Amino acid sequence: MAFLSTTSTTASAAAKTAARGKSNARSAQALAKQKSLEKRSKTYKLKLASLAVFTQQLASMLDAGLPLVSALEALQEQTEDAVFCIIIRDVRLDIASGTSFSTAVKKYPNAFNTLFTSMVEAGEASGGLAEILGKVAQYFEASVKLTKKVKSAMTYPIAVIGLAIILVNVLLIFVIPVFAEMFGDFGAKLPAPTQFLIDFSAWMKSSILYLVVAGFLAFKGWSKFVRTPKGRRVKDELLMKMPVFGNLIRKITLSRFCRTYATLLRSGVPILRTLEIVSSSSGKVQIEQACEEISRHISSGGQVSDVLGQNKFFPSMMRHMTKAGESTGNVDGMMQKIADFYDTEAESIISALTSLIEPMLIVFLGVVVGGIVMAMFLPIFQLSAVAGGVQ
Repeated sequence: MAFLSTTSTTASAAAKTAARGKSNARSAQALAKQKSLEKRSKTYKLKLASLAVFTQQLASMLDAGLPLVSALEALQEQTEDAVFCIIIRDVRLDIASGTSFSTAVKKYPNAFNTLFTSMVEAGEASGGLAEILGKVAQYFEASVKLTKKVKSAMTYPIAVIGLAIILVNVLLIFVIPVFAEMFGDFGAKLPAPTQFLIDFSAWMKSSILYLVVAGFLAFKGWSKFVRTPKGRRVKDELLMKMPVFGNLIRKITLSRFCRTYATLLRSGVPILRTLEIVSSSSGKVQIEQACEEISRHISSGGQVSDVLGQNKFFPSMMRHMTKAGESTGNVDGMMQKIADFYDTEAESIISALTSLIEPMLIVFLGVVVGGIVMAMFLPIFQLSAVAGGVQ
């Protein structure tokens, strides 16, 4: 009996030790995961859609009279993004220890963009943080809405063109060589389109590795080039000169410029600081250069409309409306109307593109794939002539 009791006690102790080992392992894994999330939070890039939701919810809570720390605590509990949850927690703890909201969010420039931090700073200075956050949320929501429309319009053609490229390459590398071997037994001269396609297929099959490497190196070289000031200028100029899409990109850029400018001015941000934020958030060299010109012109006593009239990137309509706003003291209102106008124009272009792209793609696929099929079946249609050596 004593032996059995001792055995039972030993087994129980071993089980407890194993349980403690598993518990310690789970704790160590949880701690490692937490440290990994905290490390990621320093450079975490928050999507604009998520930032828009966060801003709108925070504005609503503050407008309802909830203290900032309590509002952030509630948002921390309900967010599903583990990294963003840590960012909100750290911001909340900083504020609870006496740091201002704007200073706390500036520690995370990738999560909270320059526009957000500047607007928070203006809201703290004016005492109307909830109202200003509401304006920022509206701006973010408008930007997200337009971006989604552009992406949805581009998804279909990109998918179809990608599929067409894959299909054509499969035909050239795998299917056409089979036909080429079959036609080689005829011992006669093939039609010019067929021969050209067979030769091109042979070249593709022998050079595919070099083409892939060359394409990869070209992509890496272009990516490195566009990170330079000259490269960014070249890329933005090429984008603006693209047929159809260039006009769309230009209107979206002008809309973003006007909307950001109007939102910042309405929130009480000084005009020179407004131009700095507009420049940094534009992502386009043309806007950055224009903002520098406007800053210099305003510093010497000039007006925004003077620079807009001299810069060819901005349509004359913008200059006239901005000048009207300056004469009535309602520049931000005019800029908002211009932004709405260009948003409508961009949506019209997107709708037209969506209607035109489908038939254009059908024609494109018909010409490319149909041309390949016709070229390969042409000798079969002329089988008697080809087999007999008749040209």
